[in-house]
Amino acid sequence: MGDWLQWADRSVRGAIPVTVTVMLVFAASLPWRLPAFVEVTPAFAVMAIFYWTIYRPERFPYVATFGIGVLQDLLAATPLGMTALVLLIVQGVVASQRTFFRGKPFLVVWWGFSLVMPAVGLLSWIISSACFGALVPPLPIVVQVVLTLLLFPIFVLLFRPLGVLAAARPE
Repeated sequence: MGDWLQWADRSVRGAIPVTVTVMLVFAASLPWRLPAFVEVTPAFAVMAIFYWTIYRPERFPYVATFGIGVLQDLLAATPLGMTALVLLIVQGVVASQRTFFRGKPFLVVWWGFSLVMPAVGLLSWIISSACFGALVPPLPIVVQVVLTLLLFPIFVLLFRPLGVLAAARPE
């Protein structure tokens, strides 16, 4: 019985990063409105994948990233596969730089995120415009990028204790 409980404990802890990211995707499907402005949603999934790829990459496989991207596309009615592609690119780029970010102060990690997020916005805008056959208005994407950059430190405060919990070994 003890082996089963240890297995269950490891499984639940291992699922924390993906589960939290899926919950954030569902939160992103809620309407987030700024007064007298366009509907905008922070890129919660990008924040989570950036963070987990640096600090718990073994708990966040590429197949989970793909599934999360497809789920977000279905919930947001965006071109199917667009978010999955963007998230996989983010995960790949961040994974290639993981050794640089590990152990660095938060401001360095935030700086790295501030380089990735505008590229995500630009890539999303290009793909959306290509899929719709017309230039998509860039203002909502710019607002999303800025809002996501501003919210990133708050979400890191949420992710840190969850990352410790995901890495903890049962005694």
